[in-house]
Amino acid sequence: MSKVPPDLRRPGVSRRGFLQGSSVVAGSLGMAVGAAQAQEAPASADARTITLTVNGKARHLSVEPRTTLVEALRDTLGLTGTKIGCNQGQCGACTVLLDGTRVNSCLTLAVMAEGSEVVTVEGLADPTGDLHPMQTAFAENDAFQCGYCTPGQILSAIACIDEGHATDAAEIREYMSGNLCRCGAYLNIVAAVEQVRDAQKG
Repeated sequence: MSKVPPDLRRPGVSRRGFLQGSSVVAGSLGMAVGAAQAQEAPASADARTITLTVNGKARHLSVEPRTTLVEALRDTLGLTGTKIGCNQGQCGACTVLLDGTRVNSCLTLAVMAEGSEVVTVEGLADPTGDLHPMQTAFAENDAFQCGYCTPGQILSAIACIDEGHATDAAEIREYMSGNLCRCGAYLNIVAAVEQVRDAQKG
């Protein structure tokens, strides 16, 4: 029994031709709808201008009250090193330093960060291009696999040491538990944190 729809059995209408035609129509409809939405989208009257010091530079940006910090960093400032993972504050991929404290930027509204200093992974290397010791330690210990969570892991690892929560491997694991690695590089991440901790001790 043929599974070809009756309309496609007519002479002159091939399956390939039908699909190509459907794609063109769908694309045209999508473009039309998109254009209509773009014309209908007015500038938000609720937008606010805020000032952040991001990676050492003052940045002025217009954001809506509902804009999260990670959206402002990625979409407005183009700092795409900060990743959006779960977007619910559970995976830690979006971790940045806000006035020296690690935060999940997906749960932080940009307007709440007004006047604050934000450090993202793009701001860790020094102006000469030398990597931050934690970036170097991650590379030397192969503390990343797919790498998607790595920016958040590195920033959280820096804070973990600065907070004094890197006494031993168990404590490092506890205070890095808010950052999830789907690839399972936990052992190497702990080794990287220990390497930087020990180097700082001299």
